[in-house]
Amino acid sequence: MHSSHFTILPNLSNSELLRANVEEQVSKSRSTDQFSSLAEHQVQEDSSESAKTEDTAKEALRSQTIDKANSVSSRFLPWLARLAYPLGRYALLPFYFRHIEVVGRKNLPMTGPVILAPTHRSRWDAFMVPYAAGHDVAGRELRFMVTADEVKGIQGWFIKRLGGFEINTKHPAISSLRHSLELLKRGEVLVMFPEGNIFRECKPLKPGLARLALQAESSQENLGIQIVPINIHYSQPLVPWRCSVEIRIGTPLEVAAYCSETPKQSAKQLTADLERAFKSLDDQNCGGGDRR
Repeated sequence: MHSSHFTILPNLSNSELLRANVEEQVSKSRSTDQFSSLAEHQVQEDSSESAKTEDTAKEALRSQTIDKANSVSSRFLPWLARLAYPLGRYALLPFYFRHIEVVGRKNLPMTGPVILAPTHRSRWDAFMVPYAAGHDVAGRELRFMVTADEVKGIQGWFIKRLGGFEINTKHPAISSLRHSLELLKRGEVLVMFPEGNIFRECKPLKPGLARLALQAESSQENLGIQIVPINIHYSQPLVPWRCSVEIRIGTPLEVAAYCSETPKQSAKQLTADLERAFKSLDDQNCGGGDRR
């Protein structure tokens, strides 16, 4: 006897068989629609994920392009320094000013990262700092952080080729701050005007210099940054022709000594000590004092 496999259908009428067949087809159709819907949804998710990945890549490329376009650098041309420094020291400045005196050059560090922090009373300050502590005096190249106004005209032409780079004091660009940190890590001399702009008298200092110095010091072990306060005092506030100038260089502040507190407290204390140093130098300038 042969065995066969078959489905035993219940005893149904033709109309019932037809209805059952229709319901089976509908069920299959629904399953197919669900599968198609799931497949379509998966394709949409894959497309969305692909679009997100593409957008992320484009954004990264755009950021790199912007960062490269906005990158900041400074250059120091030795051949120009050999011409400009003597020209300023022995011709331009003696012609315009009746007398220039520098006090405290012994306080200038000969090695290691240094921030020269002068008061800012005139556009002439950009000439006075090199006169007091420039390459022909201390043997070190100066890198100036200056505002946009100070890189204009003939003065700006020289500044940009003798170590100067521009910064927006209201909205500092990351590239300018990064370049400053790199200079300090390389052990160079950075010139920053902590008052942020030109004022005829002492103003409360902005914390930017202290924050930058502390960030650089904490980024590299035993970096040893020193901040040198410099007071530039003109005999007449508007700096007319044949006025006199006294430049007083103070004792360096060791940045590492301020790294034990929180960043905010450290910056506040360092800024306060720098203000006190300026006040002391200004009192000495106005009242005479030791001229060693």
